[in-house]
Amino acid sequence: MPGRRGATLLEDLPEEIIDKILIRLPPKDVGRSRLVSASWRSVTSTPAFMLEHRRRQPSLPTVDGHGRPASLVVVSPETDAQGSHHQQLWPFLPGSEHRSQHCLRGACDGFLIVSRGHQFYICNPVIRTRVLLPQPERQYNTIAGFYCHHSTREYRVLWVSQSLDLSNSSLYIVTVGSSDKPRQVRVSMLTDSSPSEEHKLLNKLRFSSDCSPPVHHRGSLHWRPYSASDLTGGRGDIIVFDTESESFRWMRGPAQPCHCRKLFDMEGTLAFWGGSTPRSTSMDVWVMQDYEAETWAFKYQIDLSTVEVSRKLHSASSKKKPRISSDSTVRLLNDVAVLNNHELLIMFNRKHVLRCDTNGKFLGVVNIGTSQYCMLLTHHRLQESIVPIPGHGMMQGKDEEPPFS
Repeated sequence: MPGRRGATLLEDLPEEIIDKILIRLPPKDVGRSRLVSASWRSVTSTPAFMLEHRRRQPSLPTVDGHGRPASLVVVSPETDAQGSHHQQLWPFLPGSEHRSQHCLRGACDGFLIVSRGHQFYICNPVIRTRVLLPQPERQYNTIAGFYCHHSTREYRVLWVSQSLDLSNSSLYIVTVGSSDKPRQVRVSMLTDSSPSEEHKLLNKLRFSSDCSPPVHHRGSLHWRPYSASDLTGGRGDIIVFDTESESFRWMRGPAQPCHCRKLFDMEGTLAFWGGSTPRSTSMDVWVMQDYEAETWAFKYQIDLSTVEVSRKLHSASSKKKPRISSDSTVRLLNDVAVLNNHELLIMFNRKHVLRCDTNGKFLGVVNIGTSQYCMLLTHHRLQESIVPIPGHGMMQGKDEEPPFS
């Protein structure tokens, strides 16, 4: 009913209208809205609401700030009233305290896997919860992939586990929230392979995952090893793990020779970038044209020398003192990540990150606080979520501070 002065109160609105308002709130504001009334808390706590709310959130890249003053941050694009774009950095880990003990190992939807020493935690940094992740009973364990299983909607972790003498490697799968022990998986290939090749394959997974996480596309995980020529026999240079059949195969990347090759996701499409020379300042971007036929199409090239020119012009015309140091002239392209449909993050000189559009126009440097820090692109992406961690009643590690701020 209307209030005393005839104004309509928010709680007087139809339930479907309130739902439409709440579903559009940022994740942290949804949490605050739960304190307003029991009905709002009930509405925003249903699985259907939480899943739809997460679906609406953008998938954002993370950078590693080497412990300055937030170790790992999420780059979040925003648009101001004038329509110009700038970036925010959303910290989820503490600063340089014990920096070497905190590492981001995986990300899927709104969940992160963070290691602290020899322990691994699955975390939801938005609602500030974490769960200790079970590991295979081996001495050396590496997370090769973290994904949502399509048919069961379970979150699963793919482990490569090595024996003490490093002579034997095994593959395990852990289901998040399950009380079952890690399940060993046979390393099956769609083509004939020997035990020695399977051992090499797992070693490739272990090293490739440390350098860059796999790209989850069409229900499969995709890795691009640094070198696959000693293993594939010309069958391809991309490792593919079908998460349904739990089998491996090889896929061919673009035939164009290039250096520093790396896979990434470009708005739901498998993409590939590489430099023309080992110390290249330009990059070619290719996208998957036909997945079944394994054919790729050239999309565009970005020349960082052009970016450098536009960056200097921007600095010269800016009223503010440039935040980027004078010794950071672009000399070497190191890594690339997608920010959105039209913008990229580019790491150069092994320490700085800038933004540019797909035409090579400079859009800004990536800053932590008010300063430009050395940082790395992690290739992990976060989709902010209020969905609780499966099995959240498991061990919470309450004796320690959570590995995020």
